[in-house]
Amino acid sequence: MSENSNEDEKEKDKDNDKEEDKKIEGIKELGNTNNDQPDKSIQVLNIIGQIEGHAILSPQTKTTKYEHMIPQLIDMEQNPKVKGVLFVLNTVGGDVEAGLAIAELIRSLSKPTVSLVIGGGHSIGVPLATASNYSFISPSATMIIHPIRMNGLIIGVAQTFNYFNKMQERINEFILRTSKIDEDTLKKMMLKTDELLNDMGTILIGKEAVDCGLIDEVGGVKEALGKLKELIGEEL
Repeated sequence: MSENSNEDEKEKDKDNDKEEDKKIEGIKELGNTNNDQPDKSIQVLNIIGQIEGHAILSPQTKTTKYEHMIPQLIDMEQNPKVKGVLFVLNTVGGDVEAGLAIAELIRSLSKPTVSLVIGGGHSIGVPLATASNYSFISPSATMIIHPIRMNGLIIGVAQTFNYFNKMQERINEFILRTSKIDEDTLKKMMLKTDELLNDMGTILIGKEAVDCGLIDEVGGVKEALGKLKELIGEEL
C-alpha cells in the first residue's frame, strides 16, 4: 500500500472520530439521539427533568434547556424529510416562561405532533403535554395541576398578586385551548386543598387525566407512534 493511501485512511479515521464525538456530545448535551439518522421521517424529542429557563440549575439536576429545544424544533419545521414529531415527557415542571415558550412553539409546528407522558408531566409539564396535536399518557404516569409558584424575592403588594394572576391566566388559557378540559374543572383541580401535602392542587394518574379531558388517550410507545403515523398519513 502506498504512503498516500495510508495518509488518506488516517484522515478518514480522524473524520469518523470527529463525527462520533459530535454524536456523543449531542446525546450528552441535548439528549438528542436523532444524530444517528438525521433523515428519519419521525423525530423523537425528550422533555425530561426540570425545565431550565434563564437561570442555570445545578449540575446534579436533570434538565431540559429551552435554548436547546427551540433550535431543534425550528430545524425540524424546516426539514422537508421530517414528517412528524413524538414528544416523550417525564418532567417535574420548572421555569414557567421557558416551558410556555416551548409549548407554544410545539403548538405552532406545521408537522403532526404527538406527546406521550411517562412517569410524570407536572406543573408546566401539563401545557407541554397538551401542546401536541394528540396526547397519550401511560397507565401509571401522573400529572399534577397546581397554581403558579415563584421562588426568590416577592414583594407583598397588590401588583404581585395581579402579576401571579396574569401568569396563571396565560397557562390556563393555553391548557383550555389545547385540551378538552373545561375551565371550571381546571380551576377546581388547581385550588383543591386535600390532595397534595403542604400544597394546593390535584394529582391525576393515567386514565384520570383522560377522563377529565386533559389528555386524549391512555397508551404507550406503540399507540403514540401508531397515532403519529396516522396523522402523517392524513397530512399527506
